[in-house]
Amino acid sequence: MTQYLISVWGTEEESYESPDPQVMEKAYAQVEAFNKRMQESGAWVFAGGLEAPSTATTVDASNGADAVVTDGPFLETKEQLGGFWVLEAPDLDAALALAREASAACMGKVEVRPFQAE
Repeated sequence: MTQYLISVWGTEEESYESPDPQVMEKAYAQVEAFNKRMQESGAWVFAGGLEAPSTATTVDASNGADAVVTDGPFLETKEQLGGFWVLEAPDLDAALALAREASAACMGKVEVRPFQAE
C-alpha cells in the first residue's frame, strides 16, 4: 500500500476569516464522518487541520549560516494549505476515489500526492 497526502486548499478568507457558521458546521460533520469511514476501512494514517496562514513562521537555514526566521507563510499566494489527510491506498485510482470523498466532505479543493518510496 502506498501512502498519499490529500491536502485541503483554499483562500484564507474562505477558510479562516469569515466562514459561514452553518457551512462550517456542515463541513465539520461531513469531515468527521469521512474520518470515521477512513479509520474503519484501514486507510487512515493521520490527519490534521492547520491554523490560519498568518500563524506560520518560515525558517531558512539553507545557506549553511544562521537561520533566517520570518513571520508568515513561505509563499505569498491566494490559496493556502488548510489541512490534510495521510491515507493508504493500493494505487492512485483508489487514492483519487478517496480524494473525491474528502473534497466533498470538506467542501473544497484537495490535492493528491504520493509519498516517495523508502
